[in-house]
Amino acid sequence: MHRHHSSVMPGILYGTAWKKERTATLVEQALRQGFRGIDTACQPKHYHEPGVGEGIAAAAGAGIGRADLYLQSKFTALQGQDPQRVPYDPQAPLAEQVQQSLQRSLHNLRCDYLDCLLLHSPMPSTAQTLQVWQAMEGLLEQGFVRQLGISNCYDPALLAFLYNSVRVPPRVVQNRFYAATGFDREIRLFCRERQMHYQSFWTLTANPDLLSHPLLVGLAERYHKSPAQILLRYLTQVGVTPLTGTSSQRHMQEDLAIFSFALQGGECDALARLLV
Repeated sequence: MHRHHSSVMPGILYGTAWKKERTATLVEQALRQGFRGIDTACQPKHYHEPGVGEGIAAAAGAGIGRADLYLQSKFTALQGQDPQRVPYDPQAPLAEQVQQSLQRSLHNLRCDYLDCLLLHSPMPSTAQTLQVWQAMEGLLEQGFVRQLGISNCYDPALLAFLYNSVRVPPRVVQNRFYAATGFDREIRLFCRERQMHYQSFWTLTANPDLLSHPLLVGLAERYHKSPAQILLRYLTQVGVTPLTGTSSQRHMQEDLAIFSFALQGGECDALARLLV
C-alpha cells in the first residue's frame, strides 16, 4: 500500500447517522456548503455508509477530491449490529471481522484509505478490546488507515489503560457530550494533555438546558449568533471537535460560520463553569 500524509482533522465534522435514504443527498449538500470532515460507521443498523460514498462521489463534481476530505468510519462489534445485516462474517475471528469491516467501508466510501478508524465502543472484555485494537494497528501499518480512535469510552481508567497498553495509541476519542457524564471533563483533560482529539456528538440534541441558559442566550445576542453557534464555537476554542448531523442547509451554514468569530477569555471561563 502507498503511504499517505497525516490527516488534518477539520474543526467540525458532519455526522451521518440515522439519515437512511437521504444520506447521499445530505452528504453532498454538506460538502458543497463547505464541510470537509465526514463521520460514518460500518453499521447498517444506524448508518447508510454506501450513501456516504455516493454523496462524496457526487460532490467530486464541485471539485472536492479525496485529498480534501477527512473520512472517519468505525468498526462496530457484533452486539452493536442488526443481526439481519452484519457487514462481516459473524463467525470469523475478531481480527478477521475488523479486516472485513474496513474493506467494506473502503468499498462503500469508494476510497483506498480512511483518515481515522474508530472502535465504535469498548468490547465486552478488555482482552477483546486489545485484540480488536491490535487488528486496527495492523490496518494502520498496512496504510489503509491513518489514525485510530475509540468512541463511547466514558471510563477514564479504561482510556488510560488502552493508551498505555498498545503500540499505536488512540489519537481520537468520540463521545456523547452531555451533563450525565459531567461533560467528560476528566477524559477531555486526558486528551488535551496527550494531543489527542476529543470529538463530541449529540452536542446540541442532548443539551437543551444549556442552550436556553441566560449566559448562552446573552452571548448569542452580543455576537448576533444563535445559542447553538455560541456553544459550538466555545467547544472548538477549548479543543473539542463537534459533530453536527443537521439536515437543514441553514444550520449547515450556521455551523460552518462559527469560525468567523471568537469568544473572549472571560466568556470562555464563564461557559466552562456551566459544563459540570
